[in-house]
Amino acid sequence: MMWVGTAIVVVKTVILLLGSGITYIAYRAYRRTGVPSLRMLGIGFGIITFGALLAGIAHQILSVSLEMGILINSVLVAIGLGIIMYSLYLERE
Repeated sequence: MMWVGTAIVVVKTVILLLGSGITYIAYRAYRRTGVPSLRMLGIGFGIITFGALLAGIAHQILSVSLEMGILINSVLVAIGLGIIMYSLYLERE
């Protein structure tokens, strides 16, 4: 099942590109407006994107098991989503 490894690399690359774009747009919006919730939103998406990158590197380059790569990614996605949720809460205040 060599195609699964290739598919993982392709999907992780798409996640990296999209996540980086969202992070950049949120950062630009924060710089333009100074709204703290936009800064937190960018940080949250940045952590999620970093998780995808780190998990991919760990599995493909450092020979970490697929299960450990999934765990690394999942922990960073959970942290990123928590920060995004907090950024939405900041907007309400």
